[in-house]
Amino acid sequence: MDSYFVFTETEISAITISFKVALCCAILLLPLAILVGWWLARKSFKGKSLIEGFINLPLVLPPVATGFILLLLLGTKGLIGHFLNEYLGIRIAFTYYAAVIASMVVSFPLAVRAIRLSIEMVDPGFEEAAKTLGASTIQSFVRVTLPLSLPGIISGFVLSFARSLGEFGATIIFAGNILGETQTIPLALFNQIQVPGMESSAFRLLMVAVVFSFLAMAVSEYLVKKLHKH
Repeated sequence: MDSYFVFTETEISAITISFKVALCCAILLLPLAILVGWWLARKSFKGKSLIEGFINLPLVLPPVATGFILLLLLGTKGLIGHFLNEYLGIRIAFTYYAAVIASMVVSFPLAVRAIRLSIEMVDPGFEEAAKTLGASTIQSFVRVTLPLSLPGIISGFVLSFARSLGEFGATIIFAGNILGETQTIPLALFNQIQVPGMESSAFRLLMVAVVFSFLAMAVSEYLVKKLHKH
């Protein structure tokens, strides 16, 4: 039974990479998610529903299809990736950065939705009042809208972090399953359940994934409730 709680180097590597990828994903996409969430919450324009549909597309597309699209765009022979590789010497596909990008793409709609809903609950009159006192649009957003929508921003951050921890399909297509570089917990778990006798390793990875996800959501709920009390 003790073997169920002794982690191998491969497992530790997968756990570390997963945590780093999830954290990078959540931090990098948050500013853009805030801007897009505010834009969708406050602006009305023709074609808005089409843009919303495009943003939410990763939610309904098979993750493998999302990974294949990223490969077509950013692979070494892709539309953008070919230029980056040929002229700038930058290779994205099948690297750590590809794992982060794949996680960002699949997590982005969740973050935007949480932040948008939170901003929509902020009375626009507060922003207008700030503008009448001399604040610019950016100043009213930073000083009024942002603090009042903070619970949604925290939720968006945590959702993107937790979603990244469980990302599999887009990652395995775009970043590969490279030990020590792109092999995250889901990919390592996928490997272990296919090998007879590796049940204990799969169990350990499963428990870590559950604990990480549970702690992320629990901390999010605690912070949101604390902010609401203030």
